[in-house]
Amino acid sequence: MSLTTYLGFHLTFLVPALLVLSAVATTGSRTASSDVRWSGVAIVTAVALAYTVPWDNYLIQRGVWWYGEGAVAATLWHAPVEEYLFMLVQPLVAALWLDRGTRADDSDGADQSSLSPRARALGAAAGVGVGAVGVALLTGRQTLYLGAILGWAGPVLALQWGFGWTQLWVRRRTLVVAVAVPTAYLWVIDWLALRNGIWTLAPAYTTGWTLLGLPIEEATFFLATNLFVVQGLLLYDWVLDRWE
Repeated sequence: MSLTTYLGFHLTFLVPALLVLSAVATTGSRTASSDVRWSGVAIVTAVALAYTVPWDNYLIQRGVWWYGEGAVAATLWHAPVEEYLFMLVQPLVAALWLDRGTRADDSDGADQSSLSPRARALGAAAGVGVGAVGVALLTGRQTLYLGAILGWAGPVLALQWGFGWTQLWVRRRTLVVAVAVPTAYLWVIDWLALRNGIWTLAPAYTTGWTLLGLPIEEATFFLATNLFVVQGLLLYDWVLDRWE
């Protein structure tokens, strides 16, 4: 499959990753916590779609990025159908890696049954701060994409951190590994997609800063989205454990 098409990108990079992680998952014994985790995946994926689709379509319409000629099979609203598939597959890849690669519980002995109002306020304020930086960056033309990412990420981070940042801190080793590996993989394949012209970022709306050749905006986006998924799943498990 050609690496100049969005479908080829999926078949070359995302589908194999999903299949490999799924195959690994089937080799382990199923537990009640595994069943619970997948109910969380369904919720997180649905919320991610609802929250991301309007944002993504707006930026495409604005011309922040575009797709190569003949690179997409069809378009729904302003986004390619492959873009919606990406939004579905990415949470699954992150969840499978979390579920099978980092199941060790590093929160033993920690009492995280409740958070003080002050702790919740601090977590929420940190997320609001991220969003505020994003809003400020929206005022500049070349920082528009970066600002859009941070402004879009801020409310989610405020909600997650305000709800349970201390629990996430207790499980920080799990969190870091679960976020870092799929993020690094997506950074690499995104760099390849840009290099092959599947999509192109508008110089007018990007800073030109890069991380090992990858535009900082793309690096930030994939870090933020994987953080959303992993934090959401860890907090979901925590809530269900408290109810039991």
